[in-house]
Amino acid sequence: GLPRCGASLHEPNKALRIELNANANCTWQIQRNANQTIRIVFSHFKFAPSSSCETESIKVFDGPSTASPLLGQVCDDTDAVPVLESSSDSLTFLITTNSVAFTRNFFVYYYFFSPGSRTENCGGELTGPNGTFSSPNYPAPYPQFRYCVWHIQAPKNSKINLEFRDFFLELDRNCQLDFTAVYDGASTASGLLGKVCGLAQPTFESSSNVLTVVLSTDDSNSYRGFSAQYSTAPLPGPMEPNTTLTCSSDSMRIVLSKSYLASLGFGEAHLQLNDPSCRPVVTDSVIFSFPLASCGTIKKDEGHSITYTNTISLAAAGSAITRQRNTEITARCTMSNNETLELIYTTTNNAIQKLAAGGRYNVSMAFYESDLFSKPIQYSPYYVDLNQTLFAEVTLHSTDPNLRVFIDTCTASPQPGFGSLTYDLIRSGCNKDDTVVTYPAFENHGRFKFRAFRFLRSFPSVYLQCDIVICDSNSTNSRCARGCISRQKRAISPYTWKTNTVVGPIRLKRDLRAAEHSESLTEVEAGKTANLQQYNFYTLAFVVLISNILIVVAVILKHH
Repeated sequence: GLPRCGASLHEPNKALRIELNANANCTWQIQRNANQTIRIVFSHFKFAPSSSCETESIKVFDGPSTASPLLGQVCDDTDAVPVLESSSDSLTFLITTNSVAFTRNFFVYYYFFSPGSRTENCGGELTGPNGTFSSPNYPAPYPQFRYCVWHIQAPKNSKINLEFRDFFLELDRNCQLDFTAVYDGASTASGLLGKVCGLAQPTFESSSNVLTVVLSTDDSNSYRGFSAQYSTAPLPGPMEPNTTLTCSSDSMRIVLSKSYLASLGFGEAHLQLNDPSCRPVVTDSVIFSFPLASCGTIKKDEGHSITYTNTISLAAAGSAITRQRNTEITARCTMSNNETLELIYTTTNNAIQKLAAGGRYNVSMAFYESDLFSKPIQYSPYYVDLNQTLFAEVTLHSTDPNLRVFIDTCTASPQPGFGSLTYDLIRSGCNKDDTVVTYPAFENHGRFKFRAFRFLRSFPSVYLQCDIVICDSNSTNSRCARGCISRQKRAISPYTWKTNTVVGPIRLKRDLRAAEHSESLTEVEAGKTANLQQYNFYTLAFVVLISNILIVVAVILKHH
């Protein structure tokens, strides 16, 4: 009665979409007679919620069977995009699942490569207070099957601000194919700050003077890649290097210095979160990094914000915590009003020390080919017919399963700056255009469709801007639960997180045909017929430009 699973694989490269249910025990063996090694990438994995490594995991073995040496393990709380390499031409991985009724999904791809070859020459070491780097061949398309790692080390007592000035990688829902991953530390074993693909301009900030950036590509589609620059800034005040907290849509990361723990009379071996099974990683510092809604984290709807709180209990070496010396470190992330307020405070005999930082929810938006929302449009501009139905989806990237995405307002304009000439599709949750259909909330997605509007008859390009609200799905009085509000109360606006995101341009196909005809004539005159035959670009190119993500995070006070 178990689903069919496992295989013996001999291809030089292969991508695997794996779906498993409860009580699975499946083995995949990769082996090929070649003087090469294997790189395997687990770019997406979804285990049963709150499962442990003991009951549910992926184990990777460096050889032809599960009796070979263990190369690595992937679990529900793995805070990375695991990439493992064999020492020979064979590798085995085993997926086991527990008895919980849940559909697990995995995306895995592997390829054979020759270590030290010219094709492996990418990435590098970057030092100094600032610098730049780019993907291989930029701005030409990046090569296939590349794994590039950049290690950035800035001066001591500084943090790194990383900005991707230009970024265009293959787009898919979970960034499973080509992606860039950024880690908050000296290696990919550090906490994952984020994984990005598609067309964007992401920025990241480290919690220390080291940062790691990864580019991983497969063999499907290649685009121009990225150009990035980094700068540094001093770490804040004297108290803050002792305890730092970083919050994102996906995770909470707490860094404790050993000297700070020693000042409290405690060692790194005597620490626990609300869930004692969540243990720290000990390097030069003691680091807790875990999904936002796990490890006993307590979420609370404060009316105008959502807070996530977890507590580290410290016990003196060789003894239990006593009433005379009760020490706790509490980490709290507050999602509210255009920022995430992050607070760590340490309580020792009722004395409190505090630390604050910053962060935000991560939201992306894309157009799709149909109401199945399975194939995103990957080209820009997006050429459409007049009155064609367009399908748009907003996705919240968060490990918290109890958040809801609500599309509050969407406005179209022929101007990317959205001046006085605008057209409302959705306003305050109400459909203003009679072609708009809003789909019911689905997990962490907000979806709607509409027909190409009259602006396209009079203007060469149209842009779309949407305000998104994120709420606690368990709250019955949130802005998301209230739906369409025809007359919005003044009390709502102070608790709404708004930032501008423009998606577009959208253009008519007739303009594409005219442009292609002109371009075709020019290319023939220039002797570029071979290039036309190779790429076969004729009609109907569809692109989505996603820039400067618009996020509106709001949890609204109860309706008075």
